[in-house]
Amino acid sequence: MDHKIVVIGIGPGSPDYLPPIAVRAIAAAKVVVGGSRALAAFAPAGSETFAIGRDIAAVLAFIGRRLEDSDVAVLVSGDPGFHSLLVALRREFGPGRLEVIPGVSSVQLAFARLACPWQDAVLVSLHGRAPAAGALDYIPGKKLALLTDAVNAPHAVAGDLLARGWPPDTAAWLCADLSYPEEKIFAADLAAVAAGRGFEHCVMVVMA
Repeated sequence: MDHKIVVIGIGPGSPDYLPPIAVRAIAAAKVVVGGSRALAAFAPAGSETFAIGRDIAAVLAFIGRRLEDSDVAVLVSGDPGFHSLLVALRREFGPGRLEVIPGVSSVQLAFARLACPWQDAVLVSLHGRAPAAGALDYIPGKKLALLTDAVNAPHAVAGDLLARGWPPDTAAWLCADLSYPEEKIFAADLAAVAAGRGFEHCVMVVMA
């Protein structure tokens, strides 16, 4: 029997946002791969675990070895379909070896917290990557959802947007630690965000 890789979106982090199908899949897992925080929070007692670090080749090699005699559950934050390990897993093992369980993304939760629809938003991940050409250009009425990090932090992103012609009074929200008790949502305009610091890893929502 060909064993499967079950890619499970664990949402923004709180168990409150895990759908029942994800709960059942995690509970049944004998081999679990994920970030250290995800493993500590969700890996079943007695399961074999492997923490995802910077060496993705080592992660894929471990999964390949364990697939010889077991299914492997891979826990990814948010939804697997949005900038996750799913890309590397498809490339290495092919879609036929994958079962994907979607999860609630931090972008979904950010817009939910703002009680705002997001079907018209431009989604951009700035985690170690440059935006696609034109993605951040100013258009009246444009709505952005940006995943930031320590390098592409909100103040730097806001400065870039201002340089691209976004008005200084454009509304922005910095949404950090979503779903956790320490959740923070900071509302400001682009000029204030550019002048501030903090909120490095967050969802930055900008509405022209």
